[in-house]
Amino acid sequence: MLTREQVLEAVGRVKRPGGEGGPGIAVRDVVVKDRHVSMTVLTPSGEPEAPLEAALREALAAVGAETVHLRFRADGGGSGAGGAAQGAGAGPVKGHAAGLEAHPLLRPDSGVQFIAIASGKGGVGKSTVTVNLAAALARLGKRVGIIDADIYGFSVPDMMGIEERPAVENERIVPIERFGVKVMSMGFFVEDNSPVVWRGPMLGRMLRNFFAEVEWGELDYMLLDLPPGTGDVALDIHQMIPQSKEIIVTTPHATAAFVAARAGAMAVKTKHDILGVIENMSYYICPSCGGRDYVFGRGGGARLAETLHTDLLAQIPLGAPDNHPSEPDFSPSVYKPDTETGRIYTEAAQAIIAKCGV
Repeated sequence: MLTREQVLEAVGRVKRPGGEGGPGIAVRDVVVKDRHVSMTVLTPSGEPEAPLEAALREALAAVGAETVHLRFRADGGGSGAGGAAQGAGAGPVKGHAAGLEAHPLLRPDSGVQFIAIASGKGGVGKSTVTVNLAAALARLGKRVGIIDADIYGFSVPDMMGIEERPAVENERIVPIERFGVKVMSMGFFVEDNSPVVWRGPMLGRMLRNFFAEVEWGELDYMLLDLPPGTGDVALDIHQMIPQSKEIIVTTPHATAAFVAARAGAMAVKTKHDILGVIENMSYYICPSCGGRDYVFGRGGGARLAETLHTDLLAQIPLGAPDNHPSEPDFSPSVYKPDTETGRIYTEAAQAIIAKCGV
């Protein structure tokens, strides 16, 4: 069985063509599954270098890799040579976040893991996945924040049972904390569920404000609940947070997985690493017999993960938390850790921590 250590050792023996005596090849986000290897290769330009790519493929084939997926990304200069640089190194902040390079969260050396939760279409449970992953990461001892970046279709406050508004201290907005997670959403600034009627540039400026005017404190993870599709907000996130990674959410239905592949393709095209796929509404558990009914079909998440050369992180059953409004920590959408679905989210969060190394 091919191991990650064997892969790193093979990569460490590769030298950049024409760079005899210099440092080895810097790589990150190394994933080894069976005999498939996926990794990000850091190069000065961020563009593929044919001789280097050929040398890496040859070295990995020599240790038993059957398929190799290489992503190329610009080297920010802070990556270790010949190993897996697991930090959140990144290029310069761009787009609406230009000028925020010194922001404690956006600095390349901040160590914050940004994870955008994306989907190809609405209605697949992307926001539900976001809040439950955040709560699971917090239960595992991580400092977690959520930006509800679905500015037209904000739902995170309602899903987490948040009814209060953020306070302002020293001219800075203090996020609401719920289930150990700091939350910021457009929903805090809209009266009576009114629609947000804005054009694209306004959306980007609001995202900038979520960083520039909010007192987040220290975080390990920042989850961003993106709107469905590949529109303005997704593009802004890719520009503003070049170090962001992605999780793609789909249902098992073939059409949903086909559409979700577009969001994954956008991440690949913009050189953002995909942590994995989460398949939501995978099956329904019969309450009387305990059997499984595959309401929306089977296999969509696994096929999508294979297409994107990534892992299927979790398969979430169809249902809703058995939470009662009289409970002091009531929320409509956050599963308790001792339920079957809660345990699945905990396992997914553990896999994310292992991948991010934080």
